Amino acid sequence: MSSKEQFETVNDGLLVRAPAKINLSLLIAGKRPDGFHEIETVMAKVNFYDEILIEPGRKAGIELICKGPHWAPEGKENLIYQAAKMLDSSGRLTDIKLTLTKNIPAGSGLASGSSDAAATLIGLNKYLDLGLSNRRLAKLSEQLGSDVPFFLDGPLAFCTGKGEKIKKLTKNFDFSALLMLPDVSVSTKEVYANYRANRPLYEKLTTRIKSHIEKNRFDLLSKMCANMLSISCFNLYRGLAELKARIESLGIGPLCLSGSGSALFFTMGSSEKKRAGKIKQKLTENIGCINIIVNNNKW
Repeated sequence: MSSKEQFETVNDGLLVRAPAKINLSLLIAGKRPDGFHEIETVMAKVNFYDEILIEPGRKAGIELICKGPHWAPEGKENLIYQAAKMLDSSGRLTDIKLTLTKNIPAGSGLASGSSDAAATLIGLNKYLDLGLSNRRLAKLSEQLGSDVPFFLDGPLAFCTGKGEKIKKLTKNFDFSALLMLPDVSVSTKEVYANYRANRPLYEKLTTRIKSHIEKNRFDLLSKMCANMLSISCFNLYRGLAELKARIESLGIGPLCLSGSGSALFFTMGSSEKKRAGKIKQKLTENIGCINIIVNNNKW
């Protein structure tokens, strides 16, 4: 899959691409007083995109149209609509049309909804020349969801708190990944509710992960497949656990879970594209699960 630019002019509109992310690691440090979990995660954008076309509207207000291979809610439930509504105080969003092409499945742990929201904030700010600073956009994004602030920058970051505290990692990590997209929509809320604390595991993993980050060894970090939500996810979605075991039985190597699931991935060096192609063919022939080869996104 080829990398594309973030913005593209289309007639009198602006096309904005919203990349998926994968969690190279995801640890749960504990539960916060507000009921949310304190997390530590290394997130990387990949070149797998939803697309949002911003155009002058023909109707009063914000018009949202959703199309593409995957479902997305239309109207006020969609984070795109909510993001646009946040900017409506400018008085310049009276007639705007937003068309979402949904290529990334929801409930896959790839944060496509959060990425769509961030792309909407960035895109409208650019298209309407609102002049909002990155800091102002970041403040707005926190109200939309914990993962949204990450997508305003990147492409690689260490995120803490609920996920909204972003430390950009400036070292490049060039990689390819075989991304598997099971036909399973996972409820993040249920996975977190089912999670059981494991402080000793957290202490063990966080020491290793922070050491890898300090040494810029994101290749070693990603091979750890350290995701403390995986047990909860696989206990709730047994079919997903069985699929993971079947794929690993082919000798591919340990698979990582992205976020709360359901997407699985296996990282390789960016120079291993021929190997990735062979593994992809093997998966297609033996498992049938939808899978794509992605690379780290450049922006």
